[in-house]
Amino acid sequence: MPPRWPREPDRKDPAYRRLDDRMNFATHVAIFAATNSGLWFVRTLQSQSWTWTVWVTGGWLLLIAVHAVYIFAIANYSSSTASDELPKSS
Repeated sequence: MPPRWPREPDRKDPAYRRLDDRMNFATHVAIFAATNSGLWFVRTLQSQSWTWTVWVTGGWLLLIAVHAVYIFAIANYSSSTASDELPKSS
């Protein structure tokens, strides 16, 4: 069951942004796992020596790692953002 948000979802809410980014990351990891396990299963089943599967898996894993570093270490979920500080036009 997906998590329930207790109030109106708003991308300006830091807690909502944090949860949304983490769920997005989890979705990317699930797609990576499903796709690559299928790819390697077919490669093994067909007894192929596809060298591109190593590159696809390695490159995709690198992108997932970069995404993880951003989400868990770099992302700033403070309540003030640069767009909030800009003056509003009337």
